[in-house]
Amino acid sequence: MFSVMTREVLPYFRIAQLKLSTLVMLMLATTALQADETPEASVGEAEPTVEAELGSLASERVELLNSPVLRNLDALVEAVHQATVSSQVSGRIIDIPVDVDDYVEKGGIIVQFRDKDMRASYDAASAKLKAAQLSHNRIKDIYTKKLVSKSALDQSEAALKSAVATLDLAQEALENTIVRAPYSGIVVKRHVEVGESVRVGTKLMTGLSLEKLRATAQIPQEIIHEVRKRKKAWVYVGENKKHRIPVTSMSISPFADPVTHTFLVQLYLPLGEHKIYPGMYIKASFSIDEKESLVIAKKSIAYRSEVTAVYVRNKNGSLSFRQIRLGQDVGTEQIEVSAGLSQGEEIIQDPVQAAVQIKHQHRIN
Repeated sequence: MFSVMTREVLPYFRIAQLKLSTLVMLMLATTALQADETPEASVGEAEPTVEAELGSLASERVELLNSPVLRNLDALVEAVHQATVSSQVSGRIIDIPVDVDDYVEKGGIIVQFRDKDMRASYDAASAKLKAAQLSHNRIKDIYTKKLVSKSALDQSEAALKSAVATLDLAQEALENTIVRAPYSGIVVKRHVEVGESVRVGTKLMTGLSLEKLRATAQIPQEIIHEVRKRKKAWVYVGENKKHRIPVTSMSISPFADPVTHTFLVQLYLPLGEHKIYPGMYIKASFSIDEKESLVIAKKSIAYRSEVTAVYVRNKNGSLSFRQIRLGQDVGTEQIEVSAGLSQGEEIIQDPVQAAVQIKHQHRIN
């Protein structure tokens, strides 16, 4: 019975063996075909290494430079051009085309008075001048014929000059019925209303200009001599008051306040939009000495949550992520390093690319 079963099963084993052999041959043929299609590496061409990629990153040396010793003080921003416009004529106000917080261009109308009386005076003075001019011309012609005395000619000249002066005063009074902005700026306070009758000298409008700003600070007496000597200062501006810019000039009071014993200093800011406005408090830094300190570029710094660090290139070419402690700004593009680095060390300028390469380095290792 066993022999009968063997004769029946044997064909199935032979079929399976044949299929297995065919599958093996197909796999070998596929492998050989792929090997033929794979291009051979060119002679002398090597695959890029981690060291080569790290070496391509731009870097800089940590330098020891002279930097100023700064004293930070609070400063109040104010407008250089700020004034109250007063009335130059007596009369009734008929129009006030601007209001508080309105921006007015230089020469723009801010208050208008009733001008009927002034215009009548101007017309009368103009007519008087015309008559005086005709009279003077007539007397001058007669004088050339020796028919009038020299005193008559002198009187006509005096009358003509008087008429000219009267017309100038009348014209000025007429022009003063329209009050114009002395400079471009913002109206911060309005002192009168339409319909009011005012006299000469009455306050009309208070405005200020945002084109030129300055900051005022109180300098303690113990550093006033160094501040006068160096005359270098910076202010922190911008949305978060973190951008430091140098002042264009400064004015220091020649005497101290008898109560606070401080000196008033005015710091004039450069023209431009600095995200600061009159009435705001900002920080001002004054140079009072110099020192040697380690300096790096701000663009090389990496901020990871609450960690401030840089990527340092070690002597063996590898990169390391090192935490540092920053000091004060040195210009607009550099900053001091008070701890974490040594002079001559090499740091990567682009922290983003350095982070990518250091991950690759750890994966290879």
